[in-house]
Amino acid sequence: MIEEYDDKSQTQHRGRLSFDEFENLCWDLRSKDVATSFKQVVSKKENLETLGGMSTASSEGTTHSVRLEEQLAFSGWINSNLGHDPDLKHLLPIDSEGRLLFDKVKDGILLCKIINHSCPDTIDERAINKKNLTVYTKHENLTLALNSAQAIGCNIINIDAHDLSKGKPHLVLGLLWQIIRIGLFNQITLEHCPGLTGLLADGEKIEDLMKLSPEQILLRWVNHHLERSGTNRRCNNFQSDISDSEIYTYLLKSIAPGDAGVSMEALMEPNLTSRAEVMLQQAAKLGCRSFVTPSDVVNGVYKLNLAFVANLFNNHPALDKPEGDIEGLETIEETREEKTYRNWMNSMGVAPYVNWLYSDLADGLIIFQLYDIIKPGIVNWSRVHRKFSKLRKFMEKLENCNYAVELGKQLRFSLVGIAGQDLNDGNATLTLALIWQLMRAYTLSILTQLADSGNPMVEKEIVKWVNNKLNNAGKTSSIKSFQDSSIANARVVLDLIDSLKPGTVNYDLIKEGGTQEDNHANAKYAISMARKLGARVYALPEDITEVKPKMVMTVFACLMATDYIPNMDSVKPQ
Repeated sequence: MIEEYDDKSQTQHRGRLSFDEFENLCWDLRSKDVATSFKQVVSKKENLETLGGMSTASSEGTTHSVRLEEQLAFSGWINSNLGHDPDLKHLLPIDSEGRLLFDKVKDGILLCKIINHSCPDTIDERAINKKNLTVYTKHENLTLALNSAQAIGCNIINIDAHDLSKGKPHLVLGLLWQIIRIGLFNQITLEHCPGLTGLLADGEKIEDLMKLSPEQILLRWVNHHLERSGTNRRCNNFQSDISDSEIYTYLLKSIAPGDAGVSMEALMEPNLTSRAEVMLQQAAKLGCRSFVTPSDVVNGVYKLNLAFVANLFNNHPALDKPEGDIEGLETIEETREEKTYRNWMNSMGVAPYVNWLYSDLADGLIIFQLYDIIKPGIVNWSRVHRKFSKLRKFMEKLENCNYAVELGKQLRFSLVGIAGQDLNDGNATLTLALIWQLMRAYTLSILTQLADSGNPMVEKEIVKWVNNKLNNAGKTSSIKSFQDSSIANARVVLDLIDSLKPGTVNYDLIKEGGTQEDNHANAKYAISMARKLGARVYALPEDITEVKPKMVMTVFACLMATDYIPNMDSVKPQ
């Protein structure tokens, strides 16, 4: 049933059913004998492979469906993007069916490389175990990959390194899709493509572009080129609308450089599958034949068509650059701090996905989900408007925001001068002040649970713990506070990691020059080594080199958490 409504785009709003659709669904079900037919339908579904559950408890009765087209698409993408990497010689290419994909991720090296392809420099290559791998060093690589995936905004709540070492297909595909999607969408920004301003409708400001999801921006981009091509066709989704390849044919012709030899001959082909093949041959002339097969186009497979279009955009946006500087660009470009907070929220599994902090938090719903993670049960959901009526939506959203501030006060957040209206208006300074306190509370709440002393954990206890650890391990470094300027060269962080797990840090790799470049290299190494140890670090190297006390505190707190639980990937967030 989900297939029907998800992949065939029978609904206007993806992921939601209208009342009429729900009613029709019920009538359809009544008219069939579901009980006898359901099991047969599930196992016969085309292109789905059914696998037994992986745990001993579930292997009897649980099955997971794995999409063969995803397996094929991701394997092809990996082969073409990473096939040249000498560190992956022992793994690539993956077979044409993609059957061996799940084995190839088991040593963790491939996952680390895919993360760095999507978000360059996330993982310091020096931290990856590459030679003479044992079960243990592979597990370290997988832990490094998972914690790094979380830091770029992947939701890994139900995945741990053991799952990946077993090559659990549904979890591997889910994680790969998240990482690849983040990489594809990273470039759909004004910073990478100033020509996006050309997609604004009359009366819209540049801020309105920030409020759109990457999917919505891609739809506008496709329609912009369709309009330019002189066709009346328009694209409302990446499922049924693109299944006849007509929209793609016009799009490819519009974005192709004149000398690329891209033609519209696909439209002469009456058979849709053959037409899709001819269309993909044109995409190949642009170096963009990836993610979809002709049948994925005809069947309107959402994820893969979305990836195909994003890849086209990243390689050939074909948008005119705006004349002069874009007014207000510096105020709306995402800062490092905003990106870190956004990645943290997304990795917590909030829904919907947060694309732009201020507009996406303006109705309070994401904030309530975070409160509920930090202190389960604190949110009285009967007071929350989850759906907004046309007439009262502004009032309802404001009431949500007022309640969000009230809950912050219950958790003793410092919210002087912050009102619900500020969150609702997307006031940057005040929204960030609340988000930081949410992240701080989350970090400390995990520590408090692990310490199990009955008392809430506070910053000075973390400083004391850091110095005790260093001292007991015979290290000479120490910190006075999270603002200590000596933190800038990252030596103290590396010493702490080596105190937690002696012999882990390769001291030959630490640069002693004290230059900005040396410090950055040390900080990058420290963060990857912390993640490899099991610490869920969201901070960036710059947070250490510039000694940003808030983020520095989270680095030490995450390392402290690993001391309570040597293998943190066995702990699921509460």
